[in-house]
Amino acid sequence: MVYEALQDSLRRHVFRLAGEIGERNVFHYDALQAAAGYVRGVWEDQGFEVVSQAYEANGLVCENLAVTCPGAGPGLILVGAHYDSVKGSPGANDNGSGVAGLLEISRALSQATPAMTVRCVAFVNEEPPFFYWGKMGSLVYAKAARARSDAIRLMVSLEMLGCYHQEPGTQDYPPLLGYFYPDTGNFIAFVSNLKSSGLLRKTVQAFQTHSDFPLQSLAAPSLVPGVGWSDQLSFWREGYKALMVTDTAFFRYPYYHTAADTPDKIDYASMARVVAGLQRTFEGLRV
Repeated sequence: MVYEALQDSLRRHVFRLAGEIGERNVFHYDALQAAAGYVRGVWEDQGFEVVSQAYEANGLVCENLAVTCPGAGPGLILVGAHYDSVKGSPGANDNGSGVAGLLEISRALSQATPAMTVRCVAFVNEEPPFFYWGKMGSLVYAKAARARSDAIRLMVSLEMLGCYHQEPGTQDYPPLLGYFYPDTGNFIAFVSNLKSSGLLRKTVQAFQTHSDFPLQSLAAPSLVPGVGWSDQLSFWREGYKALMVTDTAFFRYPYYHTAADTPDKIDYASMARVVAGLQRTFEGLRV
């Protein structure tokens, strides 16, 4: 199997986060810290210096964690995924799959010189009660990045990468979009707001250069249901261009935000193909 080693690594990350650590948020603070410790340990094993951005939420110290892969050219691409899970869920797909993808993207880039510097960030506190508000980890990070004048050319949020179906009738959409997109949930989606549409096209083209995995893309106002429902929203609010890579979450995944979002629900073979394409995309992407 071409992607067997990558598939095994992704499975191992998801199982550690969602199978062993389990629900991880400020209501299960020890687990949240354990998840941060796992991410930190993987990155240190990959040879990175891990930078922590600590802040207080609900009276608890929470951390965004970041590593940087130096590139050949100017500018910065930021790739992020949130490592917390919603209350009541172990969060295998949401968002253990995104974190697993992030960890394997950094592993590939640690052994290469990407065209642009790529920073990988594991965000805390994406889920309610923090989503959209000031203690959301990605919003804390984006505000600090803007204050530092970080030259982020593009932010990419990895939000649920693990669910794929081959049967018709397995894909839903916000109102009206179903007339224009397939009803089989076998694709990965690249989604942006209208301001980021040009970079969305470039990123999609780069991915399709390196992967034949089915792909759909959408640039739409952030008010369209689902378009802004992850960490890319924080960067849009700070004036950065950003997009989300996703299996479309609740429009496809029946276990979204439930106790049944467990590691056995993930399609690791398809996910490995997606992550391999993303590894090559971020190695060569110039924006």
